[in-house]
Amino acid sequence: QVQLVESGGGLVQPGGSLRLACAASGSIFSIYAMGWYRQAPGKQRELVAISSSGSTNYADSVKGRFTISRDNAKNMVYLQMNSLKPEDTAVYYCNARSQKGPYWGQGTQVTVSS
Repeated sequence: QVQLVESGGGLVQPGGSLRLACAASGSIFSIYAMGWYRQAPGKQRELVAISSSGSTNYADSVKGRFTISRDNAKNMVYLQMNSLKPEDTAVYYCNARSQKGPYWGQGTQVTVSS
């Protein structure tokens, strides 16, 4: 089992920045990729960014604004979000892909509003 705990969400004005953090524990040796998803009200959960074997991929809507990074020594993954827009408002979920299947954090709310 893998446990994921997110932190760092909150309310921010358009154009502002937030940094999300996700701490992984448990069977972390089985993890081969970690990433962030988000789900806005009335919409499906969507991939925001993913990091695997040194490569990263981003949703087109966040390219150039968001950056995913990992600290393997601390079993952490981060999402730096800059130039935030109201349409970035969603619950953000940390995700770990492992040999035993995907794992999810509880989610953290990000609200972009003036």
